[in-house]
Amino acid sequence: MRQRPTVVVLAAGQSSRFGGAAHKLEQPLAASTVLGTTLARVIASGLPFIVVTTARLLPLVLADVARRDVLVLADEEARRGVGHSIAAAVAERPDAAGWLVLPGDMPLISTASIQAVAQALQDHPVAYSQYRGRRGHPVGFDAELFSDLIALDGDEGARRIVARYPAHAVEVDDAGVLLDIDTPDDLARARGEGLPPAQRVA
Repeated sequence: MRQRPTVVVLAAGQSSRFGGAAHKLEQPLAASTVLGTTLARVIASGLPFIVVTTARLLPLVLADVARRDVLVLADEEARRGVGHSIAAAVAERPDAAGWLVLPGDMPLISTASIQAVAQALQDHPVAYSQYRGRRGHPVGFDAELFSDLIALDGDEGARRIVARYPAHAVEVDDAGVLLDIDTPDDLARARGEGLPPAQRVA
């Protein structure tokens, strides 16, 4: 059986757009938090994963996952941007069959969408979810792109890699692949969605 890709959950951002001292990932949502709800979707997928975070959010992360599945960045590293977070996580899991990049502030995503992108990596070097023609997350990268991924830095993320290689859109019936929590208004909308429970899909 082919090895499964690893989900990289990005939870090291500064939450600057949310406002105030509170971090968006700590905000209550359903019976958990924004990050906890996202992690529930990832855990239910059955895929291996690693959460990239900071010391401030480590207790929040450890409420849901084991320490071995967490990479803690120093604050100065985290400030280097999402590209650095992705590179650090990929370097931490160099033997993975590939990597699915998923921001930690996407609690409305379905488990099935995560699994669908993972499946697509068996036939494509890059794959991403798409809802009604709009590109969403996660974005998946095959193991052959390891060198490109560990060279990432800054806030641009992996956009250049997606543009450089043939990228396959996985059409899903899941608006949650587009919806992240950046502002209090986003959180209010998420709370009004009536989140379904995370369910493992065979």
